[in-house]
Amino acid sequence: MSYLERLFSLQGHLALVTGGTRGIGQAMALALAGAGADIILIQRDEKNTETKVKVEALGRKAFIYTADLASQSDVEGLAKRILSDKHDVDILVTCAGIQRRHPAHVFPMSDWDEVLQVNLRTVWTLCRDFGAYMLTRSPDATGRRGAIINVASLVSFQGGLNVPAYAAAKGGIAQLTKSLSNQWSADGINVNAIAPGYIATDMNEALIKDEKRAASILERIPTGRWGSPEDFEGATVFLAGSACRYVSGEILTVDGGWMGR
Repeated sequence: MSYLERLFSLQGHLALVTGGTRGIGQAMALALAGAGADIILIQRDEKNTETKVKVEALGRKAFIYTADLASQSDVEGLAKRILSDKHDVDILVTCAGIQRRHPAHVFPMSDWDEVLQVNLRTVWTLCRDFGAYMLTRSPDATGRRGAIINVASLVSFQGGLNVPAYAAAKGGIAQLTKSLSNQWSADGINVNAIAPGYIATDMNEALIKDEKRAASILERIPTGRWGSPEDFEGATVFLAGSACRYVSGEILTVDGGWMGR
């Protein structure tokens, strides 16, 4: 095995990815597959097979399990279903998320509850359940039992505007990541998060269409462009494997330099 393969190959690993049908989540899933991992995709239904087909075109196995991440009962049943099928999951990527925009003083409680469920409670549940499984796995030669990559946000650090539920959830993701790292890193489970900056995806469509706001955002990004889903490939592969064996509890910003400004 070459030096780079020893650091970054994910051959023989199995990653579970939420939010993998499009955007950042799809890019993360394909990056993991490109590095050698097989992929389990959590989707609302099986209609969208684009990511599955692309993973298989890379020579990797791909499986779809369905669940409504807005339903806590669906989420709590996922680990039991997947593990009972003898899938040895050692990488968890929680990318699924939703956005609701309203001024804080008129923010509906129904939207608040849905955002917190999908963006935080679901993440906590999957981390708890698959983390418990990873603890039962035998460590490899480096002591690694598994890796968890959560998806945070710039609003894990900043407040945002008209997104109080999203900011609360993503602030929670940052602290959950650190807490789980404290709990599990000594047991060989690295827990980290990636915090995307302003990325040209469907979730930011409202911002992109607001010409004045979009221009002010672009002006502040040191790299001079909005990000793309492909910008997350390297960070994902790094945090999933052996190269990050002494990196845990980190919130890695992939933001074109925004937080350094």
